[in-house]
Amino acid sequence: MIIAITGGSGFIGSLLVDKLLKQGNQVRLLSRKTQLKDVGVQYFLGDLSNPNVDLSSFIDSVDILYHCAGEINNKSLMHELHVNGTQRLVDAAQGKVGRWVQLSSIGVYGTCRNGAITEDSEEQPFGVYERTKTESDKIVINSGIPFVILRPSNVFGVKMANQSLFQLISMINKGLFFYLGRKGALANYIAVEDVVEALFLCGNRGNALGEIYNLSQTIEIEKMVLSFSIGLGIEGKFLRLPEFPVRVLAKVFTIFSRLPLTTTRIDALTSRCIYKSNKIIEELNFEFKSTLEESFQLIARKK
Repeated sequence: MIIAITGGSGFIGSLLVDKLLKQGNQVRLLSRKTQLKDVGVQYFLGDLSNPNVDLSSFIDSVDILYHCAGEINNKSLMHELHVNGTQRLVDAAQGKVGRWVQLSSIGVYGTCRNGAITEDSEEQPFGVYERTKTESDKIVINSGIPFVILRPSNVFGVKMANQSLFQLISMINKGLFFYLGRKGALANYIAVEDVVEALFLCGNRGNALGEIYNLSQTIEIEKMVLSFSIGLGIEGKFLRLPEFPVRVLAKVFTIFSRLPLTTTRIDALTSRCIYKSNKIIEELNFEFKSTLEESFQLIARKK
């Protein structure tokens, strides 16, 4: 098969490229980064955020298009890439692509503090990233191109660019971590290897067409910290502080940009929300490669 991937040099896309090549597929890769090495793919240098980007050769006669390109840091670029860039790709893909697999985000459902999120939950995006990813999904859904949308939660792996998980591991290792509020808070993460497998299934299962799938694993904060502690080889006993006073202090000191405890991080340490993956498990026979406990121990050892 001829498979095209946007963002194929990124954290998730590069691993997807490796998997597809091993399956014997002809892989085309679109990236705004100059190719650093021969990875056995047909390489196209192009930026979807550029109104003049030429996508004709990249998209022609493609069996599966994986749209993995995304901007997670620079807010000023998010609308141009996620929204306008997706529209450019859709326009170019009309009549030339057999299936479109969209890598989206669980963030389209907005901030969840309690309860369970499923594919039927209302979309309530809050930040720029989440709003633009939601708009991107709608463009694809309304494009007329056969599609599948995958919405993972916090994706992690050894080579991830997002340093928040590594910062947490560092705090635990230095004994600076503390629990907030009552026990039983939940964290939602997904290993990058599981995201790649889910994308592969979305591209190859007939019953996936026209569907949206959430992908996440949930773990109690206490078990998460214990897993990191085991991986680090430390005992890992930490204080527990009341949530409200810490929230007040965090707001007071928001003028200090380097303050590590932000409102967002407090929310993450006190959330009781679960993102359900039942649909992709039941419909596509998806299986997680390992538990979060196992994955967190491994990443702490490697870090």
